[in-house]
Amino acid sequence: MMRWFLFVLLCSISGLQLNAQKSADLVLIHGKIWTENPNQPEAEAVAVIGNRIFAVGDSAAITKFIGPHTLVIELHQRRVVPGFNDAHVHFVDGGAGLTSVQLRGAKSQAEFRNRIAAFARTQPKGAWILNGNWDHTTWVPARLPTHTLIDNVTRENPVAVWRLDGHMLLANALAMHLAGVDRNTKDIPGGVILRDAQGNPTGIFKDAATDLITRVIPPMNSRQITTAVQAAEKYAAENGVTSVQDLPGSTTDIRAPENLHVYQSLVRQDRLTVRISASVRLLDWKQLADRGIESYFGNDRLQIGGLKGFADGALGSGTAWFFQPYTNAPSNRGIASDELTNADRMFADMQGGDLAGLQLITHAIGDRANHTILDMYQRLEQQDGPQDRRLRIEHAQHLLPADIPRFAQLHVIASMQPYHAIDDGRWAEKSIGPARLKTSYAFRSLLDAGTVLAFGSDWPTAPMVPLMGIYAAATRRTLDGKNPRGWIPAQKISVAEAVHAYTMGSAYAQFAELSKGSIEVGKLADMVVLSADIFHIDPVQIQTTKVDTTIFDGKVIYQR
Repeated sequence: MMRWFLFVLLCSISGLQLNAQKSADLVLIHGKIWTENPNQPEAEAVAVIGNRIFAVGDSAAITKFIGPHTLVIELHQRRVVPGFNDAHVHFVDGGAGLTSVQLRGAKSQAEFRNRIAAFARTQPKGAWILNGNWDHTTWVPARLPTHTLIDNVTRENPVAVWRLDGHMLLANALAMHLAGVDRNTKDIPGGVILRDAQGNPTGIFKDAATDLITRVIPPMNSRQITTAVQAAEKYAAENGVTSVQDLPGSTTDIRAPENLHVYQSLVRQDRLTVRISASVRLLDWKQLADRGIESYFGNDRLQIGGLKGFADGALGSGTAWFFQPYTNAPSNRGIASDELTNADRMFADMQGGDLAGLQLITHAIGDRANHTILDMYQRLEQQDGPQDRRLRIEHAQHLLPADIPRFAQLHVIASMQPYHAIDDGRWAEKSIGPARLKTSYAFRSLLDAGTVLAFGSDWPTAPMVPLMGIYAAATRRTLDGKNPRGWIPAQKISVAEAVHAYTMGSAYAQFAELSKGSIEVGKLADMVVLSADIFHIDPVQIQTTKVDTTIFDGKVIYQR
């Protein structure tokens, strides 16, 4: 009720501004406006005063608000949608990765090695080589790299480069030496250290074991974080992303306070051109609760209030947690996260955060991980009573058929990344077989069951390009071109449903549906002009559609 009262108040304020100002600051006319407002689904024009929308309608009606100082954008029948809200990113890591070694496109171990060697030649002695986002599943053979592959081209630079899922890294010999890791290093609960036949670490560390290396990497300073954020802002604007939900990348990711400090500084300087909702680790819930912070504390540029927990790893790293073994690794069912290895402690943290008014956001990929978290959420509601929690499961990739209706029954938001489906679809059947794939990335089944979908990218694991996410959800054509009719086509959804998940669905997932997510009077003026009408073309053509203009807070921040 309070959120609704504030929305009505904002609409009233917009009307008062109109009476006082007489003309708009910004007008978009002669277009096709997809409003996401069920009471006015389509319009031709929009008028903006300040950072708020105050009129939506036909071009003739909106033209009267044009004054001598109004910026007018002639759309020429181009499509406009609300600004995209990426519900799952790692914003600083993504920005830092833009200027680091690029390994995603490497098609072989030789190319992987050569790219690292070339980048190392540009770095000073002792500088760490990080990020990378490599994917060994595209190599022939699809074999994991080892430190010996890169040691002689990185003798003076420690290396810790991540697989694109963010759950596995490769460290070179120098990095392991600096970390004090050798054959005597003990295994880590919730993690995996790959070893050779003699018991020596190969350089591959998975999930919680990655902390053995990352704890000795020098933390980024404020200047480096600022540079990364500004690179990320530019990338977001180019792709029509006006809001992001920034989540910790692991149970050992303790950088949120420093990131928040930089975000806050940029807000004060009016240099933050994307709205950020930042979360902290579930393990840190008491730090927020002791200060009285609830979901979502802040303003329309920067919020905090979510708690991110982890149930398992990732499919590509073989650490997603399943009830049945991996098809290509019969002795492996994946692993529970280091948090979930002590389930009672994890539930206590959930309950503490919930009672403090903080939102619970939990990473779960394998069917056993998802089932376990749904059970915990159900227990939470039974013990603490019903309320508007907006519980979330991040990824929700592989589900038991019986668990699909539970999302809606328990009011759990499925925060999913459709690009992963067309990426993983190239090789997932080898990992878990055809039966489990029927309810993998089950967009259609979840929607039909009444679940709220919130779409994102998991950037830098996948590109922060919502148009590619929409393409993926509507076509499910895998990146290798081998599924022209769609991978598991029964799980396709419509373009309109995908856009809704990237706008209103994501806004709902952060308690912000009354201030953004649609083009309505009183809402924030975040909009995107597209080069094609994605609702009336073959969805296959969406992959070539471009963002022509991005409008953030009532201002044009990007033009193609």
